Amino acid sequence: MEYDTWSPAYRAVLADFGYDPAGDERARDTLAGIAEPFDTDRLRALFEDRTVAVAGGAGALAGESELSLAREADVVVAASTAADVLAEAGVGVDLMVTDLDKNVGTARDLTRDGVPVAAHAHGDNVPAIREWVPRFDLGHTLPTTQAEPRGPVENFGGFTDGDRGAFLADHFGADRLDFPGWEFDDPSVGAEKRRKLVWAERLLHWLERRRDERFDVLDGRRGAIDTSWLPV
Repeated sequence: MEYDTWSPAYRAVLADFGYDPAGDERARDTLAGIAEPFDTDRLRALFEDRTVAVAGGAGALAGESELSLAREADVVVAASTAADVLAEAGVGVDLMVTDLDKNVGTARDLTRDGVPVAAHAHGDNVPAIREWVPRFDLGHTLPTTQAEPRGPVENFGGFTDGDRGAFLADHFGADRLDFPGWEFDDPSVGAEKRRKLVWAERLLHWLERRRDERFDVLDGRRGAIDTSWLPV
């Protein structure tokens, strides 16, 4: 997804949460000053025409049926702490998506092992960017933003770690997307995270419509998803 297509959704998210886009832009520029350009041809080769499991960080991921969905995929994208759950179960991760708020050591180690990590800049993680991104292997670090891209910092769409992983896989030609370890009604999360999960659900619904695909994770939920914000 290009930024011009993503930007109406971004504005809707900003309006709903009351976020100041200047914060995202400052974080983006901080990341741009540290990161290096990432070879996106590598991502095209990874994702194109393949089945991709975008693993979420809900507790359900540790269940055998969810792990099997990840094992059976051609490519595995891990949202944040999902990388650790998958590693413990012996499931390899091909890309990690993180906004640096948890298990940052895992992200650092993956880059040092040659596994790409999409490191995301947003309004309140500038300290984490400054502390952690210089410790990554920058050759395996994909810098991302939810604001307008600049310099080496890319934007392929998405808001939370999980749905950013889905938008990224879509952008680079994934044939099918599966979603192990997702729980939109996760009772263990706080109020703000619940609101973010609402947006993750909305954005995945938008993405499946654009792809003319039906994501199993949305079955039984589509009728209650607000689509009034959708770009025309």
